[in-house]
Amino acid sequence: MLNIDDPAAVEKTPAIWRLGFRPFFLGGACIAMLYIPLWLVTWFLPQYSLFQSDFWVKVVPLWWHPHEMLFGFALAIVCGFLLTSVQTWTNQPGMKGWPLAITFGCWLSARILLLAPFEIPLWLPALFESLFLGFTAIKLWRCIYKVKQWHNIGFPIMLAVAVGINLLSYYALSERNFTLSNHIWQAMLWWLGLLITIVGGRVIPFFTAIRIKQTKPTPIALIERSLIILMVLLVVQAITKVMPSSLEQAILIGAGALHLVRWLRWFPHKTLKEPMLWSLHSAYIFLPITLLALAWNINDINAYRHLLHLFAIGTLAGICLSMISRVSLGHTSRNIYEGPKMALAFICLPVAALFRAIIPLFFPEQSWLWLWLAGCFWSLAFGMFIWHYAAILSRPRLDGRPG
Repeated sequence: MLNIDDPAAVEKTPAIWRLGFRPFFLGGACIAMLYIPLWLVTWFLPQYSLFQSDFWVKVVPLWWHPHEMLFGFALAIVCGFLLTSVQTWTNQPGMKGWPLAITFGCWLSARILLLAPFEIPLWLPALFESLFLGFTAIKLWRCIYKVKQWHNIGFPIMLAVAVGINLLSYYALSERNFTLSNHIWQAMLWWLGLLITIVGGRVIPFFTAIRIKQTKPTPIALIERSLIILMVLLVVQAITKVMPSSLEQAILIGAGALHLVRWLRWFPHKTLKEPMLWSLHSAYIFLPITLLALAWNINDINAYRHLLHLFAIGTLAGICLSMISRVSLGHTSRNIYEGPKMALAFICLPVAALFRAIIPLFFPEQSWLWLWLAGCFWSLAFGMFIWHYAAILSRPRLDGRPG
């Protein structure tokens, strides 16, 4: 079998391009930290925004904000994680050097083009984003296919689906069909929820069991399969809206209950002394809470839209921040549990989720204040990551090995 970790190999590639997690974790965190304040200023104080009316000639704020949080921030973290993990899963060389730089360059080009203060052809950022996701999917496919590791083949397939959803989002923008856009954003949230269901179900109980020195609970096959089916149904329903609300409500309740049972089996109460663990558990619990809250408010459109942010910030961003903090240490040969102090950053995201999704429902007259507070906590969380991890991500491993 190929030895991808040979310390005798002379690595001449600049450190930032040695493995996928390095540029994509740093780039995704920068997008997260900067784009929420930019969005808030542009939305509430347009006279002070860096981007005046010409900025929105083609790209309107109501489309740009969710698109960039999903395809700019979240998928950067997802692709960085997958490009790194596939090397561990398959023992095949990960993407590095020029291929990684080009893939990252495609992602970055789309971000820059969507901020251009002049009219742009929408096919151009759509092309770059398709290349970014496509190159990642192809790399995953090649590594997995080479060793016939079929249980991981779903990841490149999911990325191919994401390409299609993203192209549909650009079509919705070109047609100014913001009803379709809203369906697409919700579908992508549940696409990411499906990914968290799969990956989180593997890594959270595994990391927990190793650290607390207990036997990892054996997954219950019926729960695992049912959750995947239910999350796929939520993706389909978000795009198509073919199911009656009563059936969607039942799916939300079923998925929420199963996620809760699953989480309780992972010993969350034994992780309270370890930020690298409780951050994962506290993020995951927002998933069943969101699903059950959405079921309760199935016919309240305003509450439903607010509550989606409970998942987006509490679960999605929370797991992203916890995982990039952990992976960045592990893959640079540092002790995962003796790294930078990130507890405050991990606390900031649940607080931001409450300010963005819950408090405005009870005190809507001060919604602008709650959104600004949520944005401050959000940016502080990812700003702390950049402060502590920029040097770690841009320097070679401590042990001198490739990667």
